[in-house]
Amino acid sequence: MFKKILIANRGEIAVRVIRACKEWGIATVAVHSDVDRDSMHVRLADESVCIGSHQPANSYLNIPALMSAIELTKAEAVHPGYGFLSENATFAKVLEENNIKFIGASSKLIEMMGDKIQAKKIAKQHGLPVIEGSAGGVTDIEQAKELCKKIGFPVLIKASGGGGGKGMKIVNKEEEFETLFSAAKSEAQKYFGNDEVYIEKFFQNPRHIEVQVLSGKNRTVHLHERDCSVQRRHQKLIEETPSPVLTDEIRKDLFERTVNMVSKIGYEGAGTVEFIYEDGKFYFLEMNTRVQVEHPVTEMVTGIDIIKEQIWIAYTGETALKQSDINPRGHAIECRINAEDASKNFQPSPGTIGMCHQPSGFRTRVDGAIFQGYKVTPYYDSMICKVITQGRNRTEAIQRMNRSLDEFVIEGITTTIPLHKILLNHKKFIESDFNVGWLDNEKVI
Repeated sequence: MFKKILIANRGEIAVRVIRACKEWGIATVAVHSDVDRDSMHVRLADESVCIGSHQPANSYLNIPALMSAIELTKAEAVHPGYGFLSENATFAKVLEENNIKFIGASSKLIEMMGDKIQAKKIAKQHGLPVIEGSAGGVTDIEQAKELCKKIGFPVLIKASGGGGGKGMKIVNKEEEFETLFSAAKSEAQKYFGNDEVYIEKFFQNPRHIEVQVLSGKNRTVHLHERDCSVQRRHQKLIEETPSPVLTDEIRKDLFERTVNMVSKIGYEGAGTVEFIYEDGKFYFLEMNTRVQVEHPVTEMVTGIDIIKEQIWIAYTGETALKQSDINPRGHAIECRINAEDASKNFQPSPGTIGMCHQPSGFRTRVDGAIFQGYKVTPYYDSMICKVITQGRNRTEAIQRMNRSLDEFVIEGITTTIPLHKILLNHKKFIESDFNVGWLDNEKVI
């Protein structure tokens, strides 16, 4: 097994990876910016290295600084977590060239599946249904308009190299197209350094379903699905498993096709294949070649530590799991807790945390890196922790989440805990009568 792993991330995911490494008996190296010097991940790691200032480009996205930290500490492998450089093919390739193991997909596969247009072609080639739209990037406005007429409005303009809702525009009618097309290209260039966009049919009432996979040279297994349809502006707020809307027949077809594609492309590691689901049909959306924020809901029902499995696959090239080992039990729900004021259009709420009491109890888990005196800065993502609960069924999981959120005390900053309490007790959530546009189209708070 690896003797030392450097975690190229911060916050709750860095803490999560450190915990998995400790259980394997692996020494850990934390990297941090100047403002993260006293963070939980730094305190828990065996070693730490400051790699730059608070601006991500100067620290967590600074490949030369990370390579220096690796050389200084003699780390054998790097776990990138999610976000930052987790799906950066250049970083993975630099590590490969220096014989440092990247705990994730190969640079070739990151590049291949990170290009949304190419990924769509690969999915179609291996038998996954894809959304009707352009075969590649679209640059000519007149050609784009003709394609939209063929598909039928509304359509979705998406950045080829994007994600997280950036460079994404919904066009409801032809008169809006030119303005939104230009806006999408501009946004794509700003956030991803690539202004290429493509066009897809826009779904009116979709659910967002994703399949967790673990894959090695020997086999690919799935860890069932997650439903991530409670979103605001394409950002997930609540995730759960199993999905309340899939039938056993659809689920079986979804898993078989997903495993086939992941296996055929020679994927190694943990990954997630995402789908749009509407009217009994699923369509390939994208593949994330990393661990997901919402991986704990899958861990809660399967009893499998996805991070430890990632490390094992990276070390051996194989997964130790067989499909028969994976038998989900009950229902799990995750709420992402952000330092934001939902009543003020989700305005960020940086500050120093005063009293902090985190929930615990039967089948309740908190993944976080916060504590009394912790400073929430405005420089990074506003998610500060995640609460995950499991029940024998969906109703019990919701009840347990309500109880857990009632126990949570975070003073000194405003969080989205009150919003989650509203959502969990909303008639539409309880009856699973919602889609990805629910919170954007309906005033819930």
